[in-house]
Amino acid sequence: MPSFSLKTNSREETFALGRKMGAAARPGQVIALSGDLGAGKTVFTQGFAAGLGITEPVTSPTFTIQQIYEGGSLTLYHYDVYRIEDPSEMEEIGYEEAFYGDGVTLIEWAGMIEELLPPHTIRIDLRRDPAAGDNCRLITVSEDS
Repeated sequence: MPSFSLKTNSREETFALGRKMGAAARPGQVIALSGDLGAGKTVFTQGFAAGLGITEPVTSPTFTIQQIYEGGSLTLYHYDVYRIEDPSEMEEIGYEEAFYGDGVTLIEWAGMIEELLPPHTIRIDLRRDPAAGDNCRLITVSEDS
C-alpha cells in the first residue's frame, strides 16, 4: 500500500474515508490508529465499520478495551488500549485471535502496545489542523514493511 496524506474538513469526510477503507479491507489486516484525544479515531472507525456493512452502533471500547462487531463482510475487532498499563495485559484478552485471524483489527492508541503489532500493520495518524478550522484533520496512512 502506498503511503498518502489527505485533509478532511468535517466529521462526515473522516467517516467517509473510514467507510472507503472498510469497504476495501482484507482478512487479517491490523490497523493502528494514532492521534490526540478527539482527533477522529472513533469517527474513522465508525466509517470503517459502515464500509464493512456493520449496522450496529460503534463506540470506543475505552473501558472494555475490546469490542467485536460481526455481521459485516469481515468481523471487526476494535480495541482502545489507552488504559493498558503493560502490553502483556493484551494476552488476557486473547489479542492473537484478532491480530492473526480472518477478521480485521483496528486499534486506537496503538502506540501503547507497539511491540505486539505484526509486520505490515497499516498506520493511520489523525491530527487536528487548527489553522484550517476546528473540524479539519490531516490524516496520514502508511504500512509497515
